[in-house]
Amino acid sequence: MNHLRVRDLMSDAVVRVQRGTPFKEIAHLLQEYDITAVPVVDADDRPVGVVSEADLLQKIWGGDTAPPGGAKASATDAAGLMTSPPVCAREDWSVVDAARVMARHGIKRLLVVDAEERLIGVVSRSDLLRVFLRKDREIRTEIIEEALVQTLGLAPSALQVDVTHGHVVLTGRLPEHVPVSVLEELCGGVDGVVAVEFRAAGDMDAEVTR
Repeated sequence: MNHLRVRDLMSDAVVRVQRGTPFKEIAHLLQEYDITAVPVVDADDRPVGVVSEADLLQKIWGGDTAPPGGAKASATDAAGLMTSPPVCAREDWSVVDAARVMARHGIKRLLVVDAEERLIGVVSRSDLLRVFLRKDREIRTEIIEEALVQTLGLAPSALQVDVTHGHVVLTGRLPEHVPVSVLEELCGGVDGVVAVEFRAAGDMDAEVTR
């Protein structure tokens, strides 16, 4: 399936700071732009770290903690506050790739870099969730044209395809060489799909839920 790419969802208006940016300036930037973190870049605009609200709040609650918390509590600039190295994404990553990396690292956003590792954008969890705003008719068209016809080699009318709020129901009879599990996996991989059901023709009560 042709998933949306990070470049399609990222914001390219990225507020950034240098290693020497003072604590209070960072705090002002987070408030002014209503953001929760800011990337730290070097002289070539390559990300070297990220300073988040949690890093700044170490100044309040981190004084009694062991390093690195204690170190951040006494930091006065981005170099001392930042978490490094940052987790970055490429602009040609799919939304699936980006979501998988976010989940693996337990983070809310990814810095996006170009081929020379320079910062070109940022993509957040909320950006990725925009795939679920796709219209049902767009999802239905992609399932028919790409999953059924191009990938499985079926006729466009081989199955009845209904999509409601991202919930896909496929009704009909599959050729023996096409397992239901493969059909479900293909349709479930379409951006914006929330769930998939297959209902065999002649037995409307038989369904497989994904």
